[in-house]
Formats: sequence, structure tokens, C-alpha cells
Amino acid sequence: MIQNPKRYTITAALPYTNGPIHIGHLAGVYVPADIYSRYLRLQGNDVAFICGSDEHGVAISMKAKKEGITPQEVIDKYDGIIRKSFADFGISFNNYSRTSAKIHHDTASEFFRTLYDKGDFIEEVTEQLYDAKANQFLADRFVVGTCPKCGNDGAYGDQCENCGSTLNATDLINPKSTITGETPILKSTKHWFLPLDRYDAFLREWILEGHKNDWKTNVYGQVKSWIDAGLEPRAVTRDLDWGIDVPVEGAEGKKLYVWFDAPIGYISSTKEWAAREGKDWEPYWKDEETKLVHFIGKDNIVFHCIIFPAMLKAEGSYILPDNVPANEFLNLEGNKLSTSKNWAVWLHEYLEEFPDKQDVLRYALTSNAPETKDNDFTWKDFQARNNNELVAVFGNFVNRVVVLTNKYYEGIIPAPNEFTEIDEATLAELKAYPAVIASSVERYRFREALGELMNVARLGNKYLADEEPWKVMKDNPERVKTQMYVALQIAAALSVLSEPFLPFTAAKLSRILKNEGNLKWSDVTDNSELIAAGHKIGEAELLFAKIEDEEIQKQIDKLEATKTANLAENKQAEPQKDLIQFEDFAKMDIRIGTILEAEKMPKANKLLVLKVDTGIDVRTIVSGIAESFSPEEIIGKRVSVLANLAPRALRGVESQGMILMTTNAEGKLVFVNPDADAPNGATVN
Repeated sequence: MIQNPKRYTITAALPYTNGPIHIGHLAGVYVPADIYSRYLRLQGNDVAFICGSDEHGVAISMKAKKEGITPQEVIDKYDGIIRKSFADFGISFNNYSRTSAKIHHDTASEFFRTLYDKGDFIEEVTEQLYDAKANQFLADRFVVGTCPKCGNDGAYGDQCENCGSTLNATDLINPKSTITGETPILKSTKHWFLPLDRYDAFLREWILEGHKNDWKTNVYGQVKSWIDAGLEPRAVTRDLDWGIDVPVEGAEGKKLYVWFDAPIGYISSTKEWAAREGKDWEPYWKDEETKLVHFIGKDNIVFHCIIFPAMLKAEGSYILPDNVPANEFLNLEGNKLSTSKNWAVWLHEYLEEFPDKQDVLRYALTSNAPETKDNDFTWKDFQARNNNELVAVFGNFVNRVVVLTNKYYEGIIPAPNEFTEIDEATLAELKAYPAVIASSVERYRFREALGELMNVARLGNKYLADEEPWKVMKDNPERVKTQMYVALQIAAALSVLSEPFLPFTAAKLSRILKNEGNLKWSDVTDNSELIAAGHKIGEAELLFAKIEDEEIQKQIDKLEATKTANLAENKQAEPQKDLIQFEDFAKMDIRIGTILEAEKMPKANKLLVLKVDTGIDVRTIVSGIAESFSPEEIIGKRVSVLANLAPRALRGVESQGMILMTTNAEGKLVFVNPDADAPNGATVN
């Protein structure tokens, strides 16, 4: 761990431009990276917070084929959506670039060529899967098959999303091309490989020994597992039609593997920023006094902790990451987030449907951040955190302070009188919070840090509740001046301490206090007065608004509609049963009937006892539909009855037939009944 670095290079994983940003991306990468960068700037540090769109690789090609447009149209469309979403949400990148930019193509090509000229690659002819019908080699994601490790039938050629295993396409059992559905053949092709096994000793010393105590256990554990399993050469080129050309002779039609070119995007984005700002980019990547931190999700740990460091080590002039504080995954309402299944809360849609509530989402995601284990986002929890914490704690304190200051002193901060022990203890506790919050942030415990920020607001609420200035005003108005002065110092502290976590709220609070840009992080501890007596503040404005049940239900209904659509799309008909003869079918006597009576079978949760008019008689039928229908709602229902089924005793009641049922797209039971008004007793032939 670097002590007292001269500067910080903070990178956030480059999002694929094959879809918009969702809350899983935010919770895993962009919100924690933004908190960290904003905090460092408030401390007066030199920070380069770097990101950009990842616009190469098979994910883009797949999206283009699916939407019937070109890869360039795909990346232009989603780069625009992503870029605007980040800006509107307040992610404070110093630079957001794109890997289709010339500066990136040049940087990635130069990096490859440097390693190539040094002899760091292995050139090898291997057999790869080839779709003869499509006349092309199949990149990993264009192959699906059965995972050899867990048996999942939907594994991709690079990874099984069911068990998490990293695979090669040739490992799959019964592989199929996603382009044509054909079974691919093996065909020889030449590629270049980075021999990761050569870096085994370096990685063991650098990570397993050097970062044993300061990297997150989930990150360290995954890296150790990979290294202990034995590292193997990994291809850095691919047979693709979209990406950066491999810059050597004999590599026609081949592109740089996206996981070789994408992390170099951090470097090219830094170059772009430095050129614009008139800076030298190299110290941010090549000076040992620079602290490099990668913010990523857990699916990118191997690339940022093994492959990219091996690339940097091979090149020789770059620093290595000081930390890679990867988060685990965020689920949504109990299910795994899925871009392809539209099971997500999309950032651009959230910003439209919850205007001016960026900080509410930032707060909910940070409070529930998947820092060491997978966590679950629910709309009810989102509502509760807003209403019970942001509104009731933070907003309530600030509103009371501002309202009372305007009511008693026309908005002018009163000069305090003598401080009591409670006043002094409260101000002393306030001064301690910046160090407490900073300690959590610097250890990448952002959920813990946010909790401490809320404790500052709780400190203010407790002080007002204990001191009760609205009561004291009647008998001792001079005492109230001191009370309000102390409370206003807490409010001023919140305006700066909340900025990394709730930047829109911090800006609004600073405007209300008319104290914009006047405070640094250290002032809360070092200055005896954060907002001066005699300073006039503005009128009260609500920092947060209560979110009503109707707004939340709308979002829940939206997800339910998605779930229903997915079930309908993915529902597969059962295979046809064995062939029968007409005589077999003719043996069945299926009649149209009407349910006359229905009641629950005692001590049986699933059974209803029905009286059914079959046209030939009124008979008793026991049906296992009690969990889907109440007795009241099915009386009078027209049904199809298998009338000549042999009687069967169920819990002492003789059932004389069977009601025919099926399931709809949602998996719910529905009756099989006639469209036309057929009479009871009509036969189904």
C-alpha cells in the first residue's frame, strides 16, 4: 500500500456499449468509485478519475446482429445513452472516452507491438470452432453448449454463468453456433498468446504476499484460487470482424482480444484527458508515487488482478494497481440482474421516472452495497431508506434548523453565548467525524462510511431533541442563540461531509446555507467555526420528499410485466407423447359441464370438492386446484370433464371424473372450456 501518494489514478470498469447502465453497474462500480474520487478531491488531492465506453468485442457484434444494424450504430447509440446517464447522475469522471477513438487504437496497437517486439507473446496455431454455414470462426460468445463442470445447458464459450467457471469454447459439450444453430467444426487458425504461467512467481509475490492484508478477502480469494490452479497462456487475439487490427504481418482478419485492448482504454483515456488539460499523462501511470486503484465488479477480477498486471509487468514502464476493491453482485427483487431478460432498473429510465432523486438511488445503493457478498435491491427497501432515513433523519434535521433560524432571526446566524458542557461535547463529537468517515472510505468500506455520515445528522437531531430550543425560547432566548449556532455548525458540516455520497444534496444544502465552495473536508475538524455568526442563510427547502406507495407499486408492476413477458417468451411446449391409435382416443368420454357447487376439502390445502352438471348427471369431482382458485370464483364456470375416468377415493370422498386444465404463460392454472355456447353433456370429439 502506497503511503501519502502524490496523485491518484482512479479507474472505473469500461461499460460495454451493448446496452444502457443499470443499478447493478452502479452499485458494483460507479457509485463507490465516485464516492472515493469526490472524497479525495475534497482532501485536496490530485485525482484523475478515468473511464470510457468499451466498444469492441463480440458483445457489440452480437447486439448489432440482433438489432439488424452495424456495430458502429450500436456503439454510437449506447455510448450516447450511457454518457448522458452518467452525467445526469453526477458521476464525476475527469474523462470519459471510448475505445473506438483513434488515440485508443494507437495506444493499444503500440502496447501490443511493444510486447511483440520484446518476444513476450507465443505464436501458435490452434483448432478453434468454426461455423461452416456462416463461413466464420466463432468467438466465445457465439458458442453455447453444456458446461463440462456443472451440466448447465446454456453455458457460453468463455464462461458458465450458472457455476461461474471460466471456459474455452472447445470445452463445451454439444456446442452450437448462436449465429446459425449449426454444430461447429474444428478448424486451424493462428493466434498470439500471453504466457501467464511465466508471471506466476511475480503474481505470487506481488499479490499473495504483498497484498495479503490490504486487499478485500473476496478479491484476494479469487485471485489465489486462479494462481493456485495453475496459470496458462491466454490468447490476446481473436478471429473477428470488429475491433482493433492486430498490428503485425500475417495477422490479416484478426483483432486484438477485447480483454487485451479494454484495460488499455484506461491509459488512452488518461492521455486524452491530459492532452485536453495541458498535463503530462505519464506520471499518472508511470510514477511510483501515484496510487492506482481499479473499481470493478467481481466478474472482472481475473482480468484486472492477473491479466492486466501481467501485461503492465511485461511492458515494463507502468506502475501496478495499489488496490482493486471489487464488489460482488447486486440482485433485483430476489433474482439475478439480466440485461438480456430486461430484469433490471435502467439508470436512464430511473432518472426520468424519479426526477431530482439521484441521491436517493445513490443512498439506497450505497447503504445496501454488495461489498463482500451479493445483496438484493428491492423497491420497498428503496422507499423505506428514503422515507425513514433521508427524509426522517437527514432532511428533518436540516429543515428544523433552517426554519427556526429564519423564524427567530430572519435567517441571520446568531452569535453564541457561553457554551455548556453539552454544546462543547456535541461540537467535539462533530470534529471527530471527518476522520471516522475518512478511515472507512480509505479502506473502501463505503457502506460503513455512509452510516457514519448519517450519524452526523443523528447527532444534530439528538441535540435539538434534547435542547428543545422551541421551548427554551419562551424563557431564555439568549440560550437559544447558542443552541441554534451549534445546530447550524452541524448543518454546515453536513454540507461538506455529504458531498462524496450525496452530491446533489450537498450542493442544495450549501445553497440554502449560502455557503457554496467555502468549506474543505479538513475544515470540519480544524475550524472552530464552519459558518459565521452574522451570516444570512436562505429560506428552507425540503432536501428530500417522501416517496408514496403508488410510485413504488408502479415500479413493482413494471418488473412483474417483465417477468410475465420473459415467461411467455421462454415457455417451451412439452414434447409430444408417444403415438396412439384413434381407438385409444375414442375410449375417452370428454363432456362439457358446469360447476354447480364448490367447497374446500377439510384438512387438504390443495383440494376442492365440486358438484358438476355433466349433462348426463350431477356428480362429485375432487380437483387439486384449491391453491389457484377460491370456491366462490368457480361456481358457474363451464368446464371440460373426463367423464369415464374410473372413480377414485380421495380422503374418503369418491371422485367421479377429472376437470381438464392447462397453464398460461405465467404458469397459472386455467380451465379448458369451449369458446361457443355448447350445452352441458356435449361431447368433445
